[in-house]
Amino acid sequence: MVRLREFDEEKALDEAMLLFWEKGYKATSLSDLTAKMGIQRPSLYLAFGDKEKLFEAALRKYTKLHASHIRTKFQNNLSVKEAFQTFFEDLVEEEYKESPNKGCFCINTMVELAPHDEKFEILTREHQMYLSIIFQETIVRGIRSGELESSLDAKVLAQTLVVSLIGLTVLMKSRPERSFVENSVAMILSLLK
Repeated sequence: MVRLREFDEEKALDEAMLLFWEKGYKATSLSDLTAKMGIQRPSLYLAFGDKEKLFEAALRKYTKLHASHIRTKFQNNLSVKEAFQTFFEDLVEEEYKESPNKGCFCINTMVELAPHDEKFEILTREHQMYLSIIFQETIVRGIRSGELESSLDAKVLAQTLVVSLIGLTVLMKSRPERSFVENSVAMILSLLK
């Protein structure tokens, strides 16, 4: 007789995602995971496979939620310039709160695993491309409305903004002087003309 799982897989996956996001793949042990998820190792293996498969599932869930959240933020703002300004300013504000910020789980993975693991190189690159599409759609909306100059190359600008986003997120892990980051954000936003 097959034994039913006695835990909520989605809740357990959420807990694993938060732990991996906080500690990274290598620094997260199976003991850490089972304690945080509230399950035993056999249940983890049965539900998710091994640690790497669990990490992949957590990353996929994060990227889906992250992209959806960003898309909603950009769609809910009528002004394209204001949408990007709010996005980048919120990014900086979140980093400089009192408690340490975990950054972006996908970017953390890009730095930790993508150089050594093709699967995570592809997964993180897919997320970058998806964010680039969201940015490009927003820029096109701004060009069509007349808010942005029609001479802008929406695709190249979107890719540049994604590169800027990734660079800022990685840079802020070292907590540089806030004015250094804010001046950089102002320059990035000046590209939206």
